[in-house]
Amino acid sequence: MEWTGARYADLPTVEVRTWIDASPQRVWELVSDAELMPDTSTELCSVEWADDKRGLGARFVGHNEHESFGTWSTTSHVVEYEPGRVFAWAVSDPDQPAALWRFRLQPRDGGTELSQWVRMGPGKSGLSYAIERMPDKEQKIVFVRLREFERNMTATLEHVKRLAEA
Repeated sequence: MEWTGARYADLPTVEVRTWIDASPQRVWELVSDAELMPDTSTELCSVEWADDKRGLGARFVGHNEHESFGTWSTTSHVVEYEPGRVFAWAVSDPDQPAALWRFRLQPRDGGTELSQWVRMGPGKSGLSYAIERMPDKEQKIVFVRLREFERNMTATLEHVKRLAEA
């Protein structure tokens, strides 16, 4: 895991990577299908596309559940879409997202190196409200959330790997 930043205003990030014995096109089919992602997550319960189109500017709605934050839904906006290379989405407001998520694919050694990256903020999120209630615990709150992201992202990449290599 790589992670940076200790406070929410620092726009902390985390990234995980794996190598997959499958073509970038096969991996792309999986990571660009937002409706498949709930199968890989303990937090994301369901997703549906809000638009008929796919690609840059498309929107999808994610329904989430977390023991500390409860249940919530967000609309995400596809902000990067390069088939076979990059799929990224901004949560809530594309100009001031609560989080920015990205899959990046690169051909390597006859397969695909897949990374998943997330940046918190700069827009408000459930985490922002927790920090406002307990400002003295901000660094711990951010660290714990980054670790949760890391665990979920690692599980996501493992799931994508299994599907792509099957």
